[in-house]
Amino acid sequence: MIAKLLLAAGLSLAALAAQAAELPYVVYRGASVIDGTGAGPRPHMSILVKGDRIEKVWDATQLALKLPPDTKVVDVEGLYALPGLINSHEHLATPPVRAFAQAQLKRDLYGGITGVRDMADDLRLVGDLARETRIGAIPGPDIYYAALMAGPEFFDDPRTHAVTAGAVAGHAPWMQAIEARTDLKVAVALARGTGASAIKIYADLPGERVKAITAEAHRQGVPVWAHGAVFPASPQQVLDAQVDAVSHVCMLAYQASKALPRAYHNRAPVDYSAFMNGDNPLMTKLFSQMKRQGTVLDATVLVYAGLDARAAANPKGPKPYCTADLAARLTHQALRAGVTISAGTDGFSEPDDAYPGLHDELELLVARAGFTPLQAISAATLGGALAVTKDPDFGTLAPGKLANLVFVAKDPSADIKALRTVVLTVKRGVDYPRADYDPQSDAAARKEPQ
Repeated sequence: MIAKLLLAAGLSLAALAAQAAELPYVVYRGASVIDGTGAGPRPHMSILVKGDRIEKVWDATQLALKLPPDTKVVDVEGLYALPGLINSHEHLATPPVRAFAQAQLKRDLYGGITGVRDMADDLRLVGDLARETRIGAIPGPDIYYAALMAGPEFFDDPRTHAVTAGAVAGHAPWMQAIEARTDLKVAVALARGTGASAIKIYADLPGERVKAITAEAHRQGVPVWAHGAVFPASPQQVLDAQVDAVSHVCMLAYQASKALPRAYHNRAPVDYSAFMNGDNPLMTKLFSQMKRQGTVLDATVLVYAGLDARAAANPKGPKPYCTADLAARLTHQALRAGVTISAGTDGFSEPDDAYPGLHDELELLVARAGFTPLQAISAATLGGALAVTKDPDFGTLAPGKLANLVFVAKDPSADIKALRTVVLTVKRGVDYPRADYDPQSDAAARKEPQ
């Protein structure tokens, strides 16, 4: 049957085999490899890429490999090679403005990022951007994106109207209001039809509904990404539903608060007194469950640093629901508990910054959350890949994986800030030299639309 379809499309199996055989070979020779697993640098390594896949990684001083004819050799001696970085929390299209999104994606790619999780936006634009970055029509990381589900009350939020213009918030396949009477088989199928990589469970849903959505999504082969608390669903109920990844470490802290907010908006701060005497036992229980289930934590420490900055600028304003200090301490506790942690920003660096905000998140993980540089790198590579899917073909530098690589001039295992010395990003086997990028050329487009 497959052969008939190929012939009908004007292709033969022999032609496809010949086409595959003609894929270009490139060897990046001489770098120190940091593979994303947490292992330290391996010097003098060479990486053979065929098409969009890594074919072989070897110690060039130990093995003289006979390379295929016409192999392109790229001298990367003295550089450090890592898997392409992954930002596990971006919002590219709320509201949907193409110039803004493309400028952010371009800075991401030339800043070493080859994959992003878009955590629910206007998927009409995001889907188009995902296609264009995937085929190389515009420079940018691969985009893995979520369709959102929440309780009907959430769709009073003006952001939901901005991302469903021309449709009805709560009744669009990418922004669905879920009630007790909702046919979840249909709702999940509609979300799948957007091309989404996952369903994001956002807010204003009881625990039994979070569990039912997750079960149906998994039955249809769709991962589920959720807030750490969905209000009124508690963190414990979110984890009991067996979602695949949770976002915002401080939302988990509501499990230790005396009273759980009943709704997403206007929630009170977490109960800081519960964390005055070291590790809270309720959090210990949650993190143990996350490790056991393989639930990924998208910690977003940068979000809480931003809340601190806004509170400092407006001392008479409302208090943030959590501080960066508590977020960092909880993230460190999760790390010690063996939870898989991904690096996400839920925001962007300033328009004039030369590098994307993921670098700020990684530096916070090291400076405030007790990560070693290698642990932070793993959060932005393997951890980010696992936040997307349980069986990723990216996120580590190994044979068979996608040829998503970043080469930097200095050793990031010694200083995480060395990731800001990008020389070359490779996405799906295509080179993007940093020298080709002027970060100020589209700084104006990176100003967040109102």
